[in-house]
Amino acid sequence: MLSSQKKKSTHYKTIFISDIHLGTHGCQAEKLLDFLAHNTCDRLYLVGDIIDGWRLQRRIYWPQSHNDVVRKFLSVAKKGGKVYYVLGNHDEMLRQYLSDDLNFGRVLLSNQKDFVSISGKRYLVVHGDMFDSLMKKDLKWLMHVGDVAYNFLIWVNTKFNKIRGWLGLEYWSLSKYLKSRTKQALNFIEGFEDKLADYAHKRGYDGVICGHIHSATIKQLNTIQYINTGDWVESCTAIVETMDGEIKLIEWQ
Repeated sequence: MLSSQKKKSTHYKTIFISDIHLGTHGCQAEKLLDFLAHNTCDRLYLVGDIIDGWRLQRRIYWPQSHNDVVRKFLSVAKKGGKVYYVLGNHDEMLRQYLSDDLNFGRVLLSNQKDFVSISGKRYLVVHGDMFDSLMKKDLKWLMHVGDVAYNFLIWVNTKFNKIRGWLGLEYWSLSKYLKSRTKQALNFIEGFEDKLADYAHKRGYDGVICGHIHSATIKQLNTIQYINTGDWVESCTAIVETMDGEIKLIEWQ
C-alpha cells in the first residue's frame, strides 16, 4: 500500500528507511528530518547506505542538516527506542568494526537482521548489495563509475527541479523516469527482487525488507513478501508497521 502522508504526527510500531546517502548533495536531509519530526516509532531499522562513504572519500560534504539526522537517530535510541543499523555498500567502511551486533551509541550495527512483525511473520532485513552482481570484486570498479554517473544525474535533476519549482510545478524525478523506460534497468530490478525472494524463501522467511536499488515497493513474489524501502535522494519513502500490524509504504510529501 502506498500513501502520500500529510503533515500529522503518527506513532508506529516500526519504521524502515534506507539509502539516505548522508554526505552527498543529493541527500534530502531536510525532508527526512521533517518526516522524523512527524513520525515516531518503537523500533527503527536503518537499512543501509545511511552514510555515503564512497562520496566522502572523494570530497567532504557534511552540512548541519546531515549532522542533525545522525543526532535524531541517536536521540531515538537514547529515549528507549530500538535502533538497528544494517550496513550497505556505501557505508561498508563500518563493516570493519562489526562484531555480533556491535553497539554504537545504543545503535546496533549488523550486516543483516531478523524482524518479526506484530502478525508473527518473520522477515529478513538486509540492504541487498550482496545480491548485486556488480558488487563482485572484479566488477566493483564499474559500480563506482555508475555511482559517479548517478550523482551527476541527481545534480542535473536538482537544477531541473529548481526551474520547475519557480514555475509552480511538482518535483519530477529524471532517474525514476529513465528506470521505468529502460528495459535493461527493469530487468535488473526484477532480477534483484527475484534473487532476494529466493534467498529468503530457502531460509524459511515469510518476507524480505531491503533497499539498495532506490525502487520502493511492496509486492508478493510467490510465497515471499518483497519490500523495498526506496530512498531519501529522490523518492523520500519509508516502510512503516502500524500499531495494528499493517505494513505500508509512505511517500513523504
